Amino acid sequence: MKIIIVGATGTMGKYLVSALGKEHEIIKVATNEGDIPTDITSTESIENMFKQAGPFDALISTAGPTYVGPLKTLTDKEFRKGVEGKMMGQINLVLIGQHYINPKGSFTLTTGVLARDPQKNFANASAANGAVEAFVLAASIELENGIRINAVSPTVIENSPDYFPYFPGEIPVTMKELEFGFRKSIFGASTGQIIKP
Repeated sequence: MKIIIVGATGTMGKYLVSALGKEHEIIKVATNEGDIPTDITSTESIENMFKQAGPFDALISTAGPTYVGPLKTLTDKEFRKGVEGKMMGQINLVLIGQHYINPKGSFTLTTGVLARDPQKNFANASAANGAVEAFVLAASIELENGIRINAVSPTVIENSPDYFPYFPGEIPVTMKELEFGFRKSIFGASTGQIIKP
């Protein structure tokens, strides 16, 4: 299977490249590195990435910058980091990618627990995650040719200890649990699901 991993140089991306690369052809996509450097805030850059990659069977996105900071100082400009990055970046991967993906392929986007259990300083991420999850539900009933779409929505992950203080009381998701959430989306039959590893 030919799998595009967007965000391939991040914490989740690196792990998934290693885990899935043993069995499948992986195309690594990141902002400035990887097989095809791509800026997901640019539709032109996304289109160029798909043209270079060619037909594919699955796309995983673990990318999407957001703004972290208190609500009282949050501005329109800062809020748009999550809108352009985590929200529209991932949505555009699907809107454009649907014209390149093979029949019966799958898209797997990444959201997070903040969509349903917000924490201080993460209003931008909460809004972006919620929007992406709603998009996944809506897109699942319109994608054609047997193409599926799901989101993996973890809490804080074990390999990101710097974020632990922001998620009091949350049990970190192990990298293996995270991997199996993505495997369920890619290799299972479900669509329109928010998978919570």
